Amino acid sequence: MKKMTIEEFEQESYIEIIQSIMKMNNGYITTKDLAHFNIHRMYLKIMKEKGLIEKVGTGIYIECTKIEDPYYVFSLNIPNIVFSHMTALYFHGLSIKAPNDKYNITIKHSYHNAHLKGHEIFYVQNDLYDLGLIEVKTPMGNRVKAYDIERCICDIIRSKKRMDLEHVKYSIREYLKRKDKDLVKLSNYAEKMGIRDKVMNYIEVFYE
Repeated sequence: MKKMTIEEFEQESYIEIIQSIMKMNNGYITTKDLAHFNIHRMYLKIMKEKGLIEKVGTGIYIECTKIEDPYYVFSLNIPNIVFSHMTALYFHGLSIKAPNDKYNITIKHSYHNAHLKGHEIFYVQNDLYDLGLIEVKTPMGNRVKAYDIERCICDIIRSKKRMDLEHVKYSIREYLKRKDKDLVKLSNYAEKMGIRDKVMNYIEVFYE
Protein backbone atom coordinates (compact mmCIF):
# COMPACT_ATOMS: atom_id res chain seq x y z
CA MET A 1 0.00 0.00 0.00
CA LYS A 2 1.40 3.36 -1.08
CA LYS A 3 2.09 5.72 1.80
CA MET A 4 0.53 9.16 1.63
CA THR A 5 2.78 12.18 1.62
CA ILE A 6 2.20 14.94 4.17
CA GLU A 7 0.80 17.11 1.35
CA GLU A 8 -1.62 14.38 0.27
CA PHE A 9 -2.68 13.77 3.87
CA GLU A 10 -3.37 17.49 4.43
CA GLN A 11 -5.31 17.63 1.18
CA GLU A 12 -7.51 14.67 2.14
CA SER A 13 -8.04 16.10 5.63
CA TYR A 14 -9.20 19.47 4.30
CA ILE A 15 -11.46 17.81 1.73
CA GLU A 16 -13.07 15.78 4.52
CA ILE A 17 -13.63 18.97 6.55
CA ILE A 18 -15.20 20.71 3.53
CA GLN A 19 -17.45 17.71 2.91
CA SER A 20 -18.57 17.84 6.55
CA ILE A 21 -19.46 21.52 6.16
CA MET A 22 -21.35 20.73 2.95
CA LYS A 23 -23.29 18.01 4.71
CA MET A 24 -24.51 20.58 7.25
CA ASN A 25 -25.36 23.01 4.41
CA ASN A 26 -27.52 20.59 2.40
CA GLY A 27 -24.70 19.94 -0.08
CA TYR A 28 -23.52 23.55 -0.59
CA ILE A 29 -20.27 25.36 0.19
CA THR A 30 -19.17 28.94 -0.50
CA THR A 31 -15.79 30.62 -0.46
CA LYS A 32 -17.13 32.70 2.46
CA ASP A 33 -17.69 29.46 4.40
CA LEU A 34 -14.08 28.48 3.79
CA ALA A 35 -12.80 31.88 4.92
CA HIS A 36 -14.76 31.44 8.15
CA PHE A 37 -12.93 28.15 8.80
CA ASN A 38 -9.60 29.53 7.55
CA ILE A 39 -9.41 27.00 4.69
CA HIS A 40 -7.78 28.00 1.39
CA ARG A 41 -10.10 28.05 -1.60
CA MET A 42 -7.58 26.03 -3.65
CA TYR A 43 -9.18 22.92 -2.11
CA LEU A 44 -12.41 23.74 -3.94
CA LYS A 45 -10.48 23.67 -7.21
CA ILE A 46 -9.01 20.30 -6.26
CA MET A 47 -12.45 18.92 -5.38
CA LYS A 48 -13.86 20.25 -8.65
CA GLU A 49 -11.08 18.55 -10.60
CA LYS A 50 -11.82 15.30 -8.73
CA GLY A 51 -15.48 15.56 -9.78
CA LEU A 52 -16.70 15.94 -6.20
CA ILE A 53 -18.31 19.37 -6.61
CA GLU A 54 -19.42 21.75 -9.33
CA LYS A 55 -19.62 25.53 -9.48
CA VAL A 56 -23.17 26.97 -9.59
CA GLY A 57 -22.47 30.65 -8.93
CA THR A 58 -19.76 33.12 -7.98
CA GLY A 59 -17.97 31.46 -5.09
CA ILE A 60 -20.79 28.88 -4.73
CA TYR A 61 -20.35 25.12 -5.13
CA ILE A 62 -22.59 22.10 -4.79
CA GLU A 63 -21.99 18.37 -4.45
CA CYS A 64 -22.14 16.68 -7.85
CA THR A 65 -24.77 14.26 -6.53
CA LYS A 66 -27.15 17.12 -5.63
CA ILE A 67 -29.66 18.95 -7.84
CA GLU A 68 -29.19 22.71 -7.88
CA ASP A 69 -31.80 24.81 -6.06
CA PRO A 70 -32.12 28.00 -8.19
CA TYR A 71 -33.85 29.99 -5.43
CA TYR A 72 -31.16 29.21 -2.89
CA VAL A 73 -28.27 29.85 -5.29
CA PHE A 74 -29.87 33.15 -6.31
CA SER A 75 -30.15 34.21 -2.67
CA LEU A 76 -26.51 33.25 -2.01
CA ASN A 77 -25.41 35.25 -5.05
CA ILE A 78 -27.36 38.34 -3.93
CA PRO A 79 -27.89 38.14 -0.15
CA ASN A 80 -29.63 41.54 0.10
CA ILE A 81 -32.73 40.41 -1.79
CA VAL A 82 -36.00 39.26 -0.25
CA PHE A 83 -38.36 36.97 -2.16
CA SER A 84 -41.73 38.72 -2.13
CA HIS A 85 -45.16 39.02 -3.74
CA MET A 86 -46.12 35.98 -5.87
CA THR A 87 -42.74 34.28 -5.54
CA ALA A 88 -42.98 34.30 -1.74
CA LEU A 89 -46.64 33.27 -1.91
CA TYR A 90 -45.52 30.24 -3.94
CA PHE A 91 -43.28 29.23 -1.01
CA HIS A 92 -46.31 29.67 1.28
CA GLY A 93 -48.53 27.53 -0.98
CA LEU A 94 -50.70 30.48 -2.00
CA SER A 95 -49.77 31.02 -5.63
CA ILE A 96 -51.57 29.71 -8.70
CA LYS A 97 -48.31 28.55 -10.30
CA ALA A 98 -44.60 28.22 -9.65
CA PRO A 99 -42.42 31.15 -10.71
CA ASN A 100 -40.40 30.76 -13.87
CA ASP A 101 -36.92 32.27 -14.13
CA LYS A 102 -38.38 35.71 -13.32
CA TYR A 103 -38.72 36.24 -9.56
CA ASN A 104 -40.55 38.87 -7.52
CA ILE A 105 -37.82 40.52 -5.45
CA THR A 106 -37.92 43.32 -2.88
CA ILE A 107 -34.84 45.41 -2.10
CA LYS A 108 -34.04 48.69 -0.41
CA HIS A 109 -34.13 51.86 -2.52
CA SER A 110 -30.43 52.37 -1.92
CA TYR A 111 -29.41 48.94 -3.26
CA HIS A 112 -28.51 48.21 -6.87
CA ASN A 113 -27.12 45.07 -8.50
CA ALA A 114 -26.72 44.33 -12.21
CA HIS A 115 -27.61 40.66 -11.65
CA LEU A 116 -31.20 41.66 -10.79
CA LYS A 117 -31.89 42.51 -14.41
CA GLY A 118 -34.74 40.42 -15.82
CA HIS A 119 -36.52 40.02 -12.49
CA GLU A 120 -39.56 41.89 -11.15
CA ILE A 121 -38.02 44.32 -8.67
CA PHE A 122 -39.91 46.21 -5.96
CA TYR A 123 -38.11 49.00 -4.12
CA VAL A 124 -39.04 49.94 -0.55
CA GLN A 125 -37.89 52.44 2.03
CA ASN A 126 -35.60 51.10 4.72
CA ASP A 127 -38.32 51.19 7.40
CA LEU A 128 -40.49 48.75 5.42
CA TYR A 129 -37.73 46.37 4.37
CA ASP A 130 -37.82 44.32 7.59
CA LEU A 131 -41.63 44.32 7.96
CA GLY A 132 -42.72 40.67 7.92
CA LEU A 133 -39.23 39.44 7.02
CA ILE A 134 -38.75 35.74 7.79
CA GLU A 135 -36.92 32.68 6.50
CA VAL A 136 -38.82 30.05 4.53
CA LYS A 137 -37.88 26.76 2.95
CA THR A 138 -37.72 26.43 -0.80
CA PRO A 139 -39.33 23.32 -2.37
CA MET A 140 -35.87 21.71 -2.12
CA GLY A 141 -35.58 22.39 1.60
CA ASN A 142 -33.10 25.28 1.65
CA ARG A 143 -33.78 28.38 3.73
CA VAL A 144 -34.09 31.77 2.02
CA LYS A 145 -35.27 35.24 3.04
CA ALA A 146 -38.89 36.01 2.19
CA TYR A 147 -41.86 37.90 3.55
CA ASP A 148 -44.55 36.27 5.64
CA ILE A 149 -48.04 35.70 4.27
CA GLU A 150 -49.65 38.88 5.61
CA ARG A 151 -46.88 41.07 4.18
CA CYS A 152 -47.25 39.32 0.81
CA ILE A 153 -51.01 39.91 0.74
CA CYS A 154 -50.42 43.61 1.42
CA ASP A 155 -47.76 43.72 -1.28
CA ILE A 156 -49.85 42.14 -4.04
CA ILE A 157 -52.78 44.45 -3.28
CA ARG A 158 -50.53 47.51 -3.24
CA SER A 159 -48.83 46.42 -6.49
CA LYS A 160 -51.89 44.90 -8.18
CA LYS A 161 -51.33 46.91 -11.38
CA ARG A 162 -48.07 45.00 -11.84
CA MET A 163 -49.65 41.64 -11.02
CA ASP A 164 -51.96 39.27 -12.87
CA LEU A 165 -55.34 40.19 -11.33
CA GLU A 166 -56.58 36.58 -11.39
CA HIS A 167 -53.49 35.50 -9.49
CA VAL A 168 -54.10 38.24 -6.92
CA LYS A 169 -57.72 37.15 -6.42
CA TYR A 170 -56.70 33.50 -6.10
CA SER A 171 -54.08 34.23 -3.44
CA ILE A 172 -56.45 36.35 -1.37
CA ARG A 173 -59.20 33.72 -1.52
CA GLU A 174 -56.79 30.96 -0.54
CA TYR A 175 -55.35 33.08 2.27
CA LEU A 176 -58.80 33.67 3.75
CA LYS A 177 -59.42 29.91 3.81
CA ARG A 178 -56.35 29.27 5.96
CA LYS A 179 -56.79 28.58 9.65
CA ASP A 180 -53.47 30.30 10.42
CA LYS A 181 -54.44 33.61 8.81
CA ASP A 182 -53.90 36.63 11.06
CA LEU A 183 -56.20 39.49 10.08
CA VAL A 184 -55.00 41.65 12.96
CA LYS A 185 -51.41 41.36 11.73
CA LEU A 186 -52.61 42.03 8.17
CA SER A 187 -54.36 45.20 9.32
CA ASN A 188 -51.29 46.34 11.27
CA TYR A 189 -49.00 45.76 8.29
CA ALA A 190 -51.39 47.59 5.97
CA GLU A 191 -51.50 50.51 8.42
CA LYS A 192 -47.71 50.76 8.49
CA MET A 193 -47.62 50.62 4.68
CA GLY A 194 -50.28 53.33 4.37
CA ILE A 195 -52.77 51.09 2.54
CA ARG A 196 -55.09 49.90 5.31
CA ASP A 197 -58.37 50.98 3.67
CA LYS A 198 -57.38 49.45 0.35
CA VAL A 199 -56.40 46.12 1.92
CA MET A 200 -59.44 45.90 4.17
CA ASN A 201 -61.76 46.66 1.23
CA TYR A 202 -60.25 43.73 -0.69
CA ILE A 203 -60.61 41.44 2.31
CA GLU A 204 -64.27 42.39 2.75
CA VAL A 205 -65.00 41.59 -0.91
CA PHE A 206 -63.47 38.11 -0.76
CA TYR A 207 -64.28 37.13 2.82
CA GLU A 208 -66.85 34.34 2.90
